[in-house]
Amino acid sequence: MQHSNIVGGSTAKRVINCPGSVALMQKMPPKPSSKYADEGTLLHNVMAELIMSEEPPEYYIGTRYEDQILTFELVEEKILPALRALDVIDPEHKMEIEAETRVGFGDLLPGVFGSTDLIGRLGNRAVVLDWKFGDGVMVEVEENPQLMFYAAAAMRTPEAQWAFEGVTEIECVIVQPPEVRRWVTTPERIAKFELELVQAVKQAEKPDAKLSVGDHCRWCAAKPICPKMTGAVERALKVQLDNLDAPKISAYLKNADMLEDWIKDLRALALQMLESGAKLPEYKLVAKRAIRSWSDEEKAKVALFAYGLTESEVMETTVVSPAKAEKALKKRKIGLPEDLVVAISSGNTLASVDDPRPEVMLLGKQLSAALSKIQ
Repeated sequence: MQHSNIVGGSTAKRVINCPGSVALMQKMPPKPSSKYADEGTLLHNVMAELIMSEEPPEYYIGTRYEDQILTFELVEEKILPALRALDVIDPEHKMEIEAETRVGFGDLLPGVFGSTDLIGRLGNRAVVLDWKFGDGVMVEVEENPQLMFYAAAAMRTPEAQWAFEGVTEIECVIVQPPEVRRWVTTPERIAKFELELVQAVKQAEKPDAKLSVGDHCRWCAAKPICPKMTGAVERALKVQLDNLDAPKISAYLKNADMLEDWIKDLRALALQMLESGAKLPEYKLVAKRAIRSWSDEEKAKVALFAYGLTESEVMETTVVSPAKAEKALKKRKIGLPEDLVVAISSGNTLASVDDPRPEVMLLGKQLSAALSKIQ
């Protein structure tokens, strides 16, 4: 799914509330994907193919996106409930539909576009639907900026106007299996939203564009460099606990999630920068605690049986971990042979330069940099 780097459906709420975030976001490095995001993309891709074809859902089992594979469980838990939602919206199967339509604002807002999961037309009603396959935060549909963005953009997109011409109602739908949330609005409300969006984008182009803190900050990747957020953290750190009364504590609790998200995103950004080869004063990368594993499971199994361990002490679904084997061997006053074990760190973590652990050497990046100089 493609989205504008100025504003898209998923960022419309943030940009309207905080136009200054656009410039901050453009300073940030690309955020690496995650298995959850990749799974969501996989499910969106499958749904787009399913609703525009006559193949059964089971046909797509085994479909892959990055490292994610569509399984029978995902079909049962996500795909089938999503398809049943269409029966709720269109029980007689009379709705004209189109999946994955790129929509934009043309000359009104050049470079601003997004991709609708589904648009439809049923009588005098246009339908804009968005699949939400995450299990986390429940997404509200009423006054949902993402769906209003898609509706406004679709009304200005020649390929999508068939769904909106002459309608008196626009239904916005969030399908978050097993829930279906629906909200009916009007073309006039969408036009009002479009005006708010245009004003926010124009404001974002100014060097002094407004920055504002609120619940729209939750998914903003620019929190670590946002002056409003850093100021909020600094002020919170300066407050003396002895001077806090109950109402103040209650007020600060409302900001706790936002501050925690900021700290989490700041650490993630610092880690990403260091792993890309950038330098951060006073910080470095160190290896996480190494977890021991068998260098050769078959060799380890033979050796442990030879030392007198029983089947239940050696075997789980695979050979027991070195830590469990070591514990069992200690009862027999036998040490764990070091040649059977390797210790491998699970990755890197951020640490102060005062940390006694050695700094990680990014040999791959250093080698690439060296080779680039001699080419």
